[in-house]
Amino acid sequence: MTESAGTGRDAEVVSRFVESFAAQLVEAGMTRMPARVFAALLSSDAGSMTSAELGEQLRISPAAVSGAVRYLAQTHMVSREREPGSRRERYRVHGDQWYEALTNRDAVLKRWEAALREGVTSLGADTPAGRRLSETLAFFEFLEGELLAMMERWRVHREKTFGPEGPQG
Repeated sequence: MTESAGTGRDAEVVSRFVESFAAQLVEAGMTRMPARVFAALLSSDAGSMTSAELGEQLRISPAAVSGAVRYLAQTHMVSREREPGSRRERYRVHGDQWYEALTNRDAVLKRWEAALREGVTSLGADTPAGRRLSETLAFFEFLEGELLAMMERWRVHREKTFGPEGPQG
């Protein structure tokens, strides 16, 4: 058994999980390298790693880590932190990363809604295309309202299940 960075876990087992979960994320539409980096961070006990640690675990270049982290930071799935007394950055996944990622989709939905409203006006609400756009707009407006309500229910459930600070990591 090869031990994973002092955790007592089999590094091969961890690696299989990371690749398996990353494959599921890719299947859902995430790009491969960000999926692998995210899965590695998620499966680390500290929930954070340096670029060198990620590169070593995943056997990827610093440039690949950088590109993946840039994407993950833009989608609010990881954050960058400066190591105290060092110029090195650590990349951290938070317990509420799914919440943050979904909440930030709200801005995307609002942009789509605005574009669809413009499309309905441009194409005419009484045309077949205008009616199709109206239905799509109604779907996104419905989704937005349901998402907000669902996220509030999740906040309550999370606090009840894990306490005010969430699971410690």
